[in-house]
Amino acid sequence: MIRKIKSSLFAEVFLITLAMLLVVSFFIYAVLAVLLPKTYSAELEQALDGQARDLAGELSRISMEESGGLFDRFLRNETIAYLELYTEQGIQLEIPSGSAESTGTASEAVSEISYEEQAPLLSGSYWFSFQGSGERCMLTVYGRAREAAKLQKSFSGIFPIFLGVMFLAAFGVSFLYSRLITNPIVKLSHISKEISSLKLEWKLAGDRQDELGVLERSLNEMSVKLAETLKELREANRQLALDMEQEKALEQARLDFFSAVSHELKTPITIIKGQLEGMCLKIGVYRDRDKYLARALEVTNRLEAMVGEILTALRLETAREDFQNQCFDCVPLIMAYLEEAEDLTAQKQLRVRTHCEGKACMNGNKPLMEKVFSNLIGNAVKYSPREALVTICIRSVPKGWVFSVENTGVSIPAQKLTEVFDAFTCVDPSRNRESAGNGLGLYLVQRILERHGSVCRVCNTDQGVRFWFEMRDARGIY
Repeated sequence: MIRKIKSSLFAEVFLITLAMLLVVSFFIYAVLAVLLPKTYSAELEQALDGQARDLAGELSRISMEESGGLFDRFLRNETIAYLELYTEQGIQLEIPSGSAESTGTASEAVSEISYEEQAPLLSGSYWFSFQGSGERCMLTVYGRAREAAKLQKSFSGIFPIFLGVMFLAAFGVSFLYSRLITNPIVKLSHISKEISSLKLEWKLAGDRQDELGVLERSLNEMSVKLAETLKELREANRQLALDMEQEKALEQARLDFFSAVSHELKTPITIIKGQLEGMCLKIGVYRDRDKYLARALEVTNRLEAMVGEILTALRLETAREDFQNQCFDCVPLIMAYLEEAEDLTAQKQLRVRTHCEGKACMNGNKPLMEKVFSNLIGNAVKYSPREALVTICIRSVPKGWVFSVENTGVSIPAQKLTEVFDAFTCVDPSRNRESAGNGLGLYLVQRILERHGSVCRVCNTDQGVRFWFEMRDARGIY
């Protein structure tokens, strides 16, 4: 029970307030019960003293025989119980009376009062001398304290009622006071738990004008700023996670690339080494040095071309600030390469069609884009069968150009369409190494276009295979 009370601020404040109110109420009741009757008795005694002094003064102006009516009038006062009259020698005298009825003796009066009222008496003694008498007399006046006794008895009688009313009032006041005091604190306690759990969807009213209102408004501002900061942190963490994933993917791609490079370089180097060792030792067919020197030269040329492609790929990975863009017309580049490949197209009796709309000014790195055009057109010429049709098209689109090359008579397996742009990918394993190339051409095409904000796509058509990409023109980015 005590543990539950200590764990609740409302219960603690309620019990403490209730106890304090009960103690204060009992103290006020005790003070009133003791002091009020005494105060009232003192007022009665003061009034009796004044009346007795007046009586003594009036008695000193008349003779004893004439004082009966004065004594009778004085005894009719309800606050006067009885009187006693003594000589200076202490002899008690009978109180004179002006009426026919006797007032009785003092002892009889005392006995009657004690029997009927049982009330405390107030008394006082006063010296005076009757007129014409030189002897001093002492007047003793006894007054009734019945009202003070009734007041004290009333306090004792209302104690149970006072106790019940006092407890109910203290209970209600304690409950309201505790609720008023602890409600904002309990609310702030709940808010602090929400903040510790990073739940910031709450909002306090903040309409109070006191210190708690200032605290509520401060908490509202803090929650807004905290929510914004957490949102920024989550966004930063998300972006960091994406960057880390991209960096991991790039790192894995680099590892895969260099692994493939080492594998691809190892084969021609092994071939050249074997041919050279055979010629040096004059073993078997390698005695014909002129024949195998020519073959070694061919392998060396392919190795040189591969190294050039690898270096280009590395420059694309590392070059950041020296990537220079310029406006150039790509039509002359395409026509120049077709002239260089004229002998190969003539040997295979290929038909080449071009659809160009005059000038096609693009914005990019001219040497790299020249490699894109030569690789795509070169692949179309190289892999087309005899008497196939090669179609090269450049058409305008909003804010850019679309370049496409299509060759007939061939197709790419559907499962290979997503792999043709990977490094050292061999689409058709049945092709020999001389006709298949080194597998870096389309990889470089994709990397170069990515640096230009574009991407190369491929699909099989009814007639053959089509490669295409879209580039921004000299005015802007599509």
